[in-house]
Amino acid sequence: MGKLIGILTAGGDTPGLNAAIRAIGKAAIGVYGMEVIGFRDGFRGLMENRFIDLDSKALSGILTVGGTILGTSRDKPHKMQVGSKIMDMTDVIVDNYHKHHLDALICLGGGGTQKNAYHLHKHGLNIITLPKTIDNDVAGTDVTFGFDTALGIATEAIDRLHSTAHSHHRIIVVEIMGHRAGWLALGAGVSGGADVILIPEIPYDTDVVVESILQRSRAGKNFSIVAIAEGSESKNIHTLRLDLEKKLKETKDLSEQEKIKNDMKDINSLHANNTIRLAKKLEEITGLESRVTILGHLQRGGSPSAADRLLATRLGTAAARLVHEGQFGIMVASKGKKAVPVPLEKIVGKKKTVPLHHPWIESARFVGTCMGDNLKG
Repeated sequence: MGKLIGILTAGGDTPGLNAAIRAIGKAAIGVYGMEVIGFRDGFRGLMENRFIDLDSKALSGILTVGGTILGTSRDKPHKMQVGSKIMDMTDVIVDNYHKHHLDALICLGGGGTQKNAYHLHKHGLNIITLPKTIDNDVAGTDVTFGFDTALGIATEAIDRLHSTAHSHHRIIVVEIMGHRAGWLALGAGVSGGADVILIPEIPYDTDVVVESILQRSRAGKNFSIVAIAEGSESKNIHTLRLDLEKKLKETKDLSEQEKIKNDMKDINSLHANNTIRLAKKLEEITGLESRVTILGHLQRGGSPSAADRLLATRLGTAAARLVHEGQFGIMVASKGKKAVPVPLEKIVGKKKTVPLHHPWIESARFVGTCMGDNLKG
């Protein structure tokens, strides 16, 4: 009898998940004679032992479909809500793994999933992960599947916003996802010809942004497109956050720690409306009407791009091969043209952010894009 592997998808839904499931399953069944089951709704489904057989019929016709046929959730094995309590369900998950006599568990997800999968690996499970997220912020891999599709959607949105901004002489501020990494906003901003691009890696000076827009206005360009990553923040807020984080590390006083944590929560609440506040301020100072477009979960949906289908298929088939070879405790990463195993211990807890001298940033500056600071190309 061949090996039996389980698959689950965790975290946010991402284009390309079904392509990866299909690739793992078809390679495992067709090439290596394995059997495959899928657990529903991430780690929660594994805990509750909810699964389906992933045979050839189940894997047929899903390559082009967005989302995930298995469903997903953000539940953590060691911090899972059960009724009204938050409980450590690691032992239950380990038991279910062994009850199925699984030879391996393949977890598809972003940074949080890598961490949760590594937690299970340390409890004796044979784990392999695949990196997926539209944020492209998983360490150890050149790119994550889902990113290219979201990049195309965000770029098309900016393209469409150009016409209405030009027609009405407006400032259009478009908020793009990406969590605390600027890959998506930067890529879409450069591709879509945004006039201002604001990313978390470069805290912005509002006065610099205002001056950039006023310069365009003085040159006869009565509209501007501002692409802002959801995690971007002003220099003032960024400095305040860093000061609080430093104080929290240095203080031993529990009451002082609690006060600092509350102050940090206030900053996070303030940040929730950051894009809208910025748009209002730009309108007040420049005299140009401003409008806000928040793309939100629109960027997660739809059929995966050709690039994401190729990447998911490449990584998925490599995962099946690595199970056959008995390599575990790894993430299958994209490195150049190769799919290579990277030890989970080297990537968990790390985030891949945009380097300040990345070619995309340098190119943006050279074409005159304002990055929210005073630096030029």
